[in-house]
Amino acid sequence: MSFKIAFIGAGSIGFTRSLLRDVLSVPEFSDIEIAFTDIDKRNLQMVTELCQRDIKENGRMISIQATMNRREALKDARYIFSVVRIGGLEAFETDISIPLQYGVDQCVGDTLSAGGIMYGQRGIHEMLSICKDIREVAEPDCLLLNYANPMAMLTWACNEFGGVHTIGLCHGVQGGHNQIANVFGLKKEEIDIVCAGINHQTWYIQIKHQGEDLTGKLLEAFEAHEEYKQTEKVRIDILRRFGYYSTESNGHLSEYVPWYRKRPEEIQEWIDLGSWINGETGGYLRVCTEGRNWFMEDFPNWMNEPAYEYSQDKRSEEHGSYIIEGLETGRVYRGHFNTINRGVITNLPDDAIIEAPGYVDRNGINVPQVGELPLGCAAVCQASISVQRLAVMAAVHGDDSLLRQAFMMDPLVGAVCSPPEIWQMVDDMLIAGEKWLPQYRNSILEAKERRDHQPRLATKSYEGAARLKTKSIDEMKANRAEASRNAKEADKAKNRPASLS
Repeated sequence: MSFKIAFIGAGSIGFTRSLLRDVLSVPEFSDIEIAFTDIDKRNLQMVTELCQRDIKENGRMISIQATMNRREALKDARYIFSVVRIGGLEAFETDISIPLQYGVDQCVGDTLSAGGIMYGQRGIHEMLSICKDIREVAEPDCLLLNYANPMAMLTWACNEFGGVHTIGLCHGVQGGHNQIANVFGLKKEEIDIVCAGINHQTWYIQIKHQGEDLTGKLLEAFEAHEEYKQTEKVRIDILRRFGYYSTESNGHLSEYVPWYRKRPEEIQEWIDLGSWINGETGGYLRVCTEGRNWFMEDFPNWMNEPAYEYSQDKRSEEHGSYIIEGLETGRVYRGHFNTINRGVITNLPDDAIIEAPGYVDRNGINVPQVGELPLGCAAVCQASISVQRLAVMAAVHGDDSLLRQAFMMDPLVGAVCSPPEIWQMVDDMLIAGEKWLPQYRNSILEAKERRDHQPRLATKSYEGAARLKTKSIDEMKANRAEASRNAKEADKAKNRPASLS
C-alpha cells in the first residue's frame, strides 16, 4: 500500500513519535509516505531525527519529509494528523494566569472554562487556514484526524466552516474503561461498555460483564476502591448525583461544571495532589512545560536510547492508526469518535460534536444511533454545547460579543465572576493573545483603549488553591526516568502515582 500521512504540529514529541509508531506497526504500511510540518524549526528537526532513527532501526526504508512549508507537507496527503497547540506554552500560560486574577482556578484550561474558550479562539482561526490548504493541495476526500484541543470546538469548526471531513480523537474513554475494569477486579477486555456524550463529558451509560449489567453497582465499587476514593472525588460525586460515570479525569471534570472549584477554600476537598490530573491548579501547564524543557535538555541522550519498536504489542490505545488500518485494509475497528451528531444522540443538538461508539472498515467510519442520554447527563452536556457553539461562532466571525457571551455561559466562569469582571477578563485575554487573534484586531484595539483610559476593577494576585512549582532542569535530573516518561507520553496522566491524601 502506498499513501501519504501528514503530521501538522509534528514538533509535539509525545503525540508524533507515538502515533508514527502506531501507524508503522501495521504490516501493510511499510511503504507509505510520511510528512512532518511545524512552525518551530528546532523542535521539527529534533523530532524528525528521533523518528527517522526509529524508522531505520526497524528496517523501514521510509524517509520523512520534514518541512516548515505546510502546503508542501499536505500535498497529496490522504490522512492528516493535527497535534497543534496554537500559541504554544506562551499563550497557554496566559490561559491559566489571567483567569486566576479573577478567581477562576483551572486544572487544565484547554477544553472549556476561560482557558479553553480562548484556546479555541486561537485554534479555530488557524485550523480554518489549515483546512483551506487541505482543500487545495491534499488528496480529494482526505481525512483530518484531530488530536488538538479544544476537541469539540476545533472539530466543529473544521467540519462546518473548514470544508474538511474531520474526526476528533481522544483517549479519555479508554482511560475510564480501564478504571471501571479495575474497580471490579476484571480485565478491560472483560467489560463491555456503551459510552456517549461530548468530548471530556462522555458517560458510561451501559457497563456489562458476561451479559450482567454492572452500571448500578459502579458507585459502591468506586467508593470502596482505596486509590480512586481519594483521587476521583469529583467523578465519584458526579456518579453519585447523576447516576453515571464520566470519562474525564478529576481535575478536568472539576473545571467543566460550576460546583467544585468556585470557592478557593473548598477546592482542596475535591482534589488530590498525587498527580496533576487529580486537580492541581495549572497542573497540565506545569507538566507540559517540564516535558518541553526536559526534551530540549536531554535530546542527545534520547538519540542513544533504544529505538521504538514497531510491533502490534507496542501500539498505543490511540484510535488514529486503527482508523487508518480499518479504512485501508478492511479490518474492523471499534472505537469512540468525535463527530457531528446528526441524530446519533437524540436529545443533543444535531449540529453539535458528540463522542460515541463507531466502527471502521473499508466502507468508512460509521457511528450507529445511541438514542437518548439520561436526562441529567444530557443537561450537563447541553450546558457545555451552548458554550462551544458561542465560542465557535465567535472565533469564526471575530465577534467579541459572542465571545463574551460564551464566557458568561461557561459554568465555572459564571459561578465565580460577575458580568463586569467577565467583560474585563475577556479584554485582558484578548490583549494577551493579540498575535494569535487577527480576527479580533478591532476588538483588541477597543480593549486596549478601555484598559488605558477607563477605571479598572480590582484583580487578585492569586496563584490558585493548589499550585505547584514547575521543576527546574536540575530538579528533574534527580529523577531522570520520570522526567523522560513525562516528556515522551502524549497522555501525561498515564501511569500516575497514587493519592497523597
